[in-house]
Amino acid sequence: MTSVNRHWERWQRTSLWSAASLAGLLLLGWLGFQVNPTPFPAIPGTAATPSSIPLPPNLPVPVKRFYRLIYGERIPVITSAIITGRATIRPIPGGPTLPARFRFIHEAGRNYRHYIEATWFGLPILRVNESYLDGVSRIELPWQKSEGNPQTAQAANLGLWAETTSMPAVFLTDPRVRWQAVDDATALLVVPFEQAHETFVVRFDPTTGLPTLLESMRFKGETDTHKTLWSNGLLRWASFGGVTLPSVGTAAWADDGRPWAVFTTESIDLNTDVRQSVRAKGL
Repeated sequence: MTSVNRHWERWQRTSLWSAASLAGLLLLGWLGFQVNPTPFPAIPGTAATPSSIPLPPNLPVPVKRFYRLIYGERIPVITSAIITGRATIRPIPGGPTLPARFRFIHEAGRNYRHYIEATWFGLPILRVNESYLDGVSRIELPWQKSEGNPQTAQAANLGLWAETTSMPAVFLTDPRVRWQAVDDATALLVVPFEQAHETFVVRFDPTTGLPTLLESMRFKGETDTHKTLWSNGLLRWASFGGVTLPSVGTAAWADDGRPWAVFTTESIDLNTDVRQSVRAKGL
């Protein structure tokens, strides 16, 4: 009996040590995901001074109110943007939320490149390289590579235009884009896609006059045959270069129940030369 008791006590001690070690590892893992990464370095170079056009007539009521609020009667002509900041993302549906830092490079209304690093204790553990160039979508993840998929191209095109909210002047200066009236707090934003077009429903806050939500129908997966409602929330706005622009935004699929990403923009560099960087990789 004494031998049995000793074995039982040894087993209990081993189990306790194993449980404590597992709990310690889980705690360490959790703590690592609470550390925000340092931001990406600033972009060198000087932005070109933009030309401008008059505020177009006959805009829908909430659209005209919004543009007068942030730009006045003259709309700058924006040709490019480099959007930099930090985020929380869930790259795997149902998976953990990871801290991240991002840089999005846009040739306005034409091409973009995304570079995202998810981090643990501030160190990169997952890199995302994604681009939409000349109508071709490319995705590079540790577990997935894709190029030229038509569903992904449709999704990427909507992503390009959703991110153009960081340079909303483009929605007035690009002749391929048009606004359609709905009511005093809603308008349709029609954007080009290949030889056709796609449509966002844009909802405005009647008090502030700022957009709060963009909704569109987007392919979620490469083999999907039906589109899913995709929502981009504009939660906060801040001054960038003297212009009020979105500072915190979300991206969510209707069937997920919560945003898969929350992006906090920390700098927006407009009208710099991105012809090479938009076609590069990484930083």
